[in-house]
Amino acid sequence: MPATILVVDDEPDLEQLILQKFRKQIREGVFTFKFAGNGVQALERLAEDDAIDLVLTDINMPEMDGLTLLNRIKEQENPLLRSVIVSAYGDIENIRTAMNRGAFDFIIKPIDLNDLEITIDKSLKDLRVLKEAIQSRDQLMFIKHELGIATEIQTSILPKVFPPFPDRKEFDIYAKMIPAREVGGDLYDFFLIDKSRVGVIIGDVSGKGIPAAMFMAVSKTLLKATALKGIPPDSCLESVNKVLVDESLPSMFVTVFYGIFDTRNGSFEYCNGGHNLPYVIGREGQVRQLDNRGGVFLGALKSLEYESNVIMLQPGETLFLITDGITEAMNNAEEMFGEKRTKESLRAHSGEALNLLVDQVIRDAQAFSYPQEQSDDMTCLALRYFGK
Repeated sequence: MPATILVVDDEPDLEQLILQKFRKQIREGVFTFKFAGNGVQALERLAEDDAIDLVLTDINMPEMDGLTLLNRIKEQENPLLRSVIVSAYGDIENIRTAMNRGAFDFIIKPIDLNDLEITIDKSLKDLRVLKEAIQSRDQLMFIKHELGIATEIQTSILPKVFPPFPDRKEFDIYAKMIPAREVGGDLYDFFLIDKSRVGVIIGDVSGKGIPAAMFMAVSKTLLKATALKGIPPDSCLESVNKVLVDESLPSMFVTVFYGIFDTRNGSFEYCNGGHNLPYVIGREGQVRQLDNRGGVFLGALKSLEYESNVIMLQPGETLFLITDGITEAMNNAEEMFGEKRTKESLRAHSGEALNLLVDQVIRDAQAFSYPQEQSDDMTCLALRYFGK
């Protein structure tokens, strides 16, 4: 698209000189010229054509001079319009005034057409840089808007009302996710399979940002839909894995821990698909990790078998699930928060209510890694069994 230049001057010969000098650029579609005899006409041209990029204006003109025109242009607050003033040699005072009123550059009379070409090229180059910057800013604002929508969609599919089952006295659940970016790849969920059994899921999708969030939403929806059939955890992960292998990109996978908690007796049947092992916090604050029973992460290989395991939770015990954003939080010395510090944090806050326990573990990991920026999503889910 050609750059449009408005030449404002009351000398009739200047139009022919300009058209002759830039005939090649006009023919090749590089420049388009418009002309006005004074400031009033120039404002009319600007009102008619908002595609004008550059105004080349004389100072001394009838009806409205160049300095007044610059003032009027400045009032329009159009950052995508450059002005170049034409002034007599030695007229420093007017040149300074013009620059103060927004002129980008100036040309001395009598006009050297080669100098004019250099000045026009320089002005338009600066304008192109500015347009690219504004375009990048607009694109960034659009992306931020899209990320905001993605964040709302993602958070809307994660349980966020606590306590989730206020009429149930046998157990309580609390969960929280702190994404590293506007949207994250971690997932969690919990739901009643039937009157007595509760499904509990936590997972971590490979990658970050919008692709991970989209894959997270697909994985979570598929996991819950399959789990609600009431099938054992190993069968659930096997079924979900087969679908994800067919439906996902080769580079995308998800680690998943899924368990079924029976509120009648405290039994917890689980299967681990390549995820961080959960912890059991005893009534006296002792902390142990579950045995690693299950298989590898989901979405990579189709014909995989998984294995379940069963433990018995005692009244007062808490099951604590995390993603690796907790254990892999890293400080300036490139040390990870790790399993040991995670267990210490759980022991230190074991007597707290579930919401405080989750918040404190996340805070401990964040305090350890400060002032490093959070590099991965941090997610915790806690389930406490009270007994009948």
